[in-house]
Amino acid sequence: MPRNFGHSPITLNDLTPGRRARIRQLHGQHAVRQRLMDLGLRPNIEVLLVRSAPLDDPIQIKLGTTHITLRRHEAATIEVAHDG
Repeated sequence: MPRNFGHSPITLNDLTPGRRARIRQLHGQHAVRQRLMDLGLRPNIEVLLVRSAPLDDPIQIKLGTTHITLRRHEAATIEVAHDG
């Protein structure tokens, strides 16, 4: 179940391990946004939140066959649609 219970958009940061989501939009700025896009994070791509570190930061996501580690503040800039 997502962590976000309000009406604001859900971000990758709101997901719990084992949940899939489809990227809707990247809200990062300049170099951070470009880095995320270079890693393959683009609109309409499905990602799986694999795990969260013991202190909750960073998180590991799976994009196809690739595992990517992101800081929570970076994940908070990625708006997603929860797929279940």
